[in-house]
Amino acid sequence: MAMAKNTICLWYDRDAEEAARFYAKVFPDSSVGTVCRAPADFPSGKAGDVLTVEFTVAGVPCMGLNGGPAFAPDEAFSFQISTEDQAETDRYWNAIVENGGQESACGWCKDRWGISWQITPRVLMEALAAGGDEARRAFAAMMEMGKIDVAKIEAARRG
Repeated sequence: MAMAKNTICLWYDRDAEEAARFYAKVFPDSSVGTVCRAPADFPSGKAGDVLTVEFTVAGVPCMGLNGGPAFAPDEAFSFQISTEDQAETDRYWNAIVENGGQESACGWCKDRWGISWQITPRVLMEALAAGGDEARRAFAAMMEMGKIDVAKIEAARRG
């Protein structure tokens, strides 16, 4: 995997490789690349421990850094995954939540490493982009949801 000019670097306590392999299994156009091991002991690990992992999530280049417990992810950063229908929405949402993650509101959830994900059906983004009453109705419907319900968003769009 060639190093991208711009790469998202995600801080993990110690599970960067496990997270990368999980993402590669769940999302299409995702893979795990180079795994670098520490050449010497470091503050949160020993020589030979995984230090960094290059990976791609849905075509986006990332680097996982096993930096220890000093920093934790928060909602200020999230991956937004666009979905085509309820089946795809359910598949990604369930993969994250049912593997140690947690549900949140408005299509957001967190994986077991604390990384936030927005599982966003295309129909919701189209409704919001339409503006006016359609956007207001879709937005109000979304505000009542955890995982996005495509049928309810479509019904809200129609009024």
